Amino acid sequence: MRTELVSEPGGPGRPNEDFAAVGLPASGQGGCVVVLDGVTPPEGGTGCLHSVPWFTARLGGALTELTVSLPDMTLTEALARAIRRTAGAHAATCDLSHPRTPQATVVLARWTPDAVDHLVLSDSTLLLRSPDGSVTPVLDDRLDRVPRAWLAGDAVCDARARNKEGGFFTAAADPDVAARAVTGTLPRHEVQALAALTDGATRWVEKFREGDWTALFDVVREEGARSLVDRVRGLEAADRDERAFLGRGKTHDDATVAYVEL
Repeated sequence: MRTELVSEPGGPGRPNEDFAAVGLPASGQGGCVVVLDGVTPPEGGTGCLHSVPWFTARLGGALTELTVSLPDMTLTEALARAIRRTAGAHAATCDLSHPRTPQATVVLARWTPDAVDHLVLSDSTLLLRSPDGSVTPVLDDRLDRVPRAWLAGDAVCDARARNKEGGFFTAAADPDVAARAVTGTLPRHEVQALAALTDGATRWVEKFREGDWTALFDVVREEGARSLVDRVRGLEAADRDERAFLGRGKTHDDATVAYVEL
């Protein structure tokens, strides 16, 4: 089995808000990938004493443990339990009802000798490669379908779209959000390899349009996860002044790639 994991902050002066882990049980049967992209809060506070990296480390650690140690638990149940556990760790000190309480996107994949289960919540991406070389993206595209006017500002987004019906959902403090995730199961023999990526890495496809999902997967498989992140950084640097692709978005974002050949 080949595994690769690269996670890089958007810049040297700020912490990496992503989380990534590959879990391999002691039995040697199966494993899991967990990738989270912490949501950077706007100025003005979140009602929480803790940072986004604190939250993603807690949630990601709980997810890694649960998906490996309890293989009979569905990924939806694992996410709900991990959210509940993480919320319990700071409910006494923080306002978890605040719309910007620490939160994250989620990608989970778990494989056994028989099957590959997967879960995606919000705008991180899971890519599944079959033995014939075809690549299938698993996407939660609700953010793309939100009316642009609802995303015009932080206050409007929080009131109308963030963790709201008709909007999009992230893992924050409500365990019920786990039921909103995109989930599925495939026979193990239909998945040769997989890659989980935060949107800082998928910019290569989604922002800069350098290729499709198959081309991105080939970069990771043939050149390594580091190469994809380096390519994205080069494109970001070239676009810094012109802003032809990134618009008003961050020049650099945290970028994480987890790759596994089963």
